Amino acid sequence: MIDAYEEDVIEQDILEPIEDIGKVSIIIPYYNTKDYIEECLHSVLEQTYGNLEIIIVNDGSADDDTVFLEQIMPEDNRVVYIKSEKHRGVASARNIGLKASTGSFLYFLDSDDVITKNAIELLTKYIKDDQLILGTTRRLIKPLDLMNIPLRNKSKVLVIKKLFKVFKNRSVLNLLIRRDIFNDIQSNLFYEGTTCFTDISLLVQLITQLDKITLVKQPTYYKRRRNDPITNPGVMQLSNEVKTNDFIKVYEHLHESYKANEKVTRYLDLLFLNFYRKNIVLLFKDIEKVDQFFSDIAVAAKRLNRKTVANQPMHIRVELKQLRNGNIKKFKKNIKTHLEIRSLKQGLKSLKKFKIYCYRKFFMKMPLKEKHIVFESFLGKNYSDSPRDVYEYMVKNDLDYKYVWIFNDKNRKIPGPAKVVKRFSFKYYYYLGVSKYWVSNSRIPMHIDKREENVYLQTWHGTPLKRLVFDMKEIYSANPNYKKNFYIQSRRWDYLIAPNKYSSNIFKSAFLFEKNMLETGYPRNDILYRDNHPKKINDIKERIGIPLDKKVILYAPTWRDDDYYAAGKYKFNLKLDLQKMKEKLGDDYVIVLRMHYFIADEINTEGLEDFAFNLSKYDEIAELYLISDILITDYSSVFFDYANLKRPILFFAYDLEKYRDKLRGFYINIEEDVPGPVVKTSDDVINKILNIDDVKQQYEAKYDDFYEKFCSWHDGNSTDKVVKKVFLESN
Repeated sequence: MIDAYEEDVIEQDILEPIEDIGKVSIIIPYYNTKDYIEECLHSVLEQTYGNLEIIIVNDGSADDDTVFLEQIMPEDNRVVYIKSEKHRGVASARNIGLKASTGSFLYFLDSDDVITKNAIELLTKYIKDDQLILGTTRRLIKPLDLMNIPLRNKSKVLVIKKLFKVFKNRSVLNLLIRRDIFNDIQSNLFYEGTTCFTDISLLVQLITQLDKITLVKQPTYYKRRRNDPITNPGVMQLSNEVKTNDFIKVYEHLHESYKANEKVTRYLDLLFLNFYRKNIVLLFKDIEKVDQFFSDIAVAAKRLNRKTVANQPMHIRVELKQLRNGNIKKFKKNIKTHLEIRSLKQGLKSLKKFKIYCYRKFFMKMPLKEKHIVFESFLGKNYSDSPRDVYEYMVKNDLDYKYVWIFNDKNRKIPGPAKVVKRFSFKYYYYLGVSKYWVSNSRIPMHIDKREENVYLQTWHGTPLKRLVFDMKEIYSANPNYKKNFYIQSRRWDYLIAPNKYSSNIFKSAFLFEKNMLETGYPRNDILYRDNHPKKINDIKERIGIPLDKKVILYAPTWRDDDYYAAGKYKFNLKLDLQKMKEKLGDDYVIVLRMHYFIADEINTEGLEDFAFNLSKYDEIAELYLISDILITDYSSVFFDYANLKRPILFFAYDLEKYRDKLRGFYINIEEDVPGPVVKTSDDVINKILNIDDVKQQYEAKYDDFYEKFCSWHDGNSTDKVVKKVFLESN
């Protein structure tokens, strides 16, 4: 965006040796960021520019975070550590750091961010006689050790004269500032009256003294996008209500302080107008918020320069006039119209958005169909899992309900009287909008709002081995909003099924779930007790085309969070040597491949058709459990379900250290607690299968203990218990 406002472009080489132009004080406020501070400090300590003063201000962090910080504090004479006993906010921490600083230059860094190894070198090289210089900032989404940060020997430098565009982001980060630009550095340069928008108070001081800013085009600063805005939010991830209160307070304070400075008041007015359109208007989607915020926003709106307002669209000018006049009745009417038009414009951008518009505007407001149930399994890919068991139980018992099944394939045929609806069709949105009950084993999309009268049964799809959502330190998946989105989606669940006490406890912490936990066992596992006999097993084999004279190995691995093409599109690199397995085991065994539904399309079995059967899209994995004699998995939760059969399980964990220590982490010790051997090569897998009787005998006692802990709730009647609780007792 800045490129459009550049006046001069200069390209220079970084010369050797590095010129020392004076001490740079890097000020790092620290508050409960132990998950990030180590990477932050490492990026500072490794700077190619050596004349540094690194001031870390512990702003009253929790005991654990303080202990961690003090343990990793380097023995480096450049580091100054200041500890505040009480948390006062980032503005206070920066003010404390400023007063303790002795450098000729100032640089601010957040403790969850990182800078490139040559960041300070670049900025000091190009600042020349300027009062300050700005580096280029990028988003830090992946962890530092997975990033490829370029360190080039030269950089383009832009001289920018439109300061309002540069400071539109309201941030002092990635600015190298000459200390003598400030008259009194012992005063509070950062406004301490709010949590958010405290940088603006320093920026307006810069604006009063600057006519231009130099920008180094090469990335120097990586701003972390925190993936847990629910339990560990960054300042700008706080609620819109908090941000609105704080912005108005900062705006009022600074407008009054600088009312005689036209340059500053224009900057503040532009910030106000931008904040109004992006935040305040959206805040008023809840029309009751108008009553709460109107008077404060109206007072602030009266300060706006009418010339600045004149450039705004007509509807914004009208709303601002009503704010200034204190006419809340007319303002409410106009803001509702504004939001209606905005919503319609959004809905007309594409067919998908128009369907969403119709869902929210019309379908959700239609009379609720009290006896309609919508079922979905694995995002419409399968007719399977606990939703299938619940549906078939209700049909078999002739319960008085109407059934709708969601599939990606509109021509999908399933037994019983259910209406089949294509996912994301108009009918999909219609039935979700009018049906009282939803039953799903995975998350329904974010844009599907839920009516208060809806009853949502979340069956989930496994006992957790891998750490889930809010029990995970970091998220390395393709979606950096994973935790936030999961939180919003899971607030819609009214019932959640747990397969065992272990899972029940984890679901409460990992999902922050506080509603109705159904401690019944999974309906999907009833089949493992009901149909575990030779006739049913042979019937399934014949239907699939599995030779009756061969034993069956089931390979069911999970997906890897960090291996993806794009958000929601994951890769999988098959490490199991199927060709060697065929050579060693093919006389007695065949192998069935059942990939996670995220990676079902990633497996190629060409040339192994008589040995390897890719049944990743086979609807009911429980039937694959029944026909298999051995399970091979890695970190998938399938082994918890398979253990109900008390058959051998092998754990092919070729990337155990990476998966356990970096990607996910486990709730149990996979090397000691699982009911089977953990192996890391195809040769090990083959050897264990050739000696499977020895494996069974070796793990018999551990298997019995495992069964008692994880399978004892299952007795073949879980579906009956769930249906009675959700659909019969609640009515």
